Amino acid sequence: MNKTIGDRIASLRKEKGITQEEMAEKLGVTPQAVSKWENDISYPDILLLPKIAEMLGVTVDELLSGENKKETRILPKEQ
Repeated sequence: MNKTIGDRIASLRKEKGITQEEMAEKLGVTPQAVSKWENDISYPDILLLPKIAEMLGVTVDELLSGENKKETRILPKEQ
């Protein structure tokens, strides 16, 4: 079963040891807003996604999709 964005926010927040209150304070929203995101009642404002992702240690893509798309690229040596 695919996790929802709310499930991902909740599990990543808990892994980082951040409370809903702490997350809300850092993002400038209410703890009730964070609770609503985590229960899939509402979604975070799109402008908050980069801050949420940074706080949770993932990219915005990972936060939205749940997929870890880290890739290794070989760059040419500088001349």
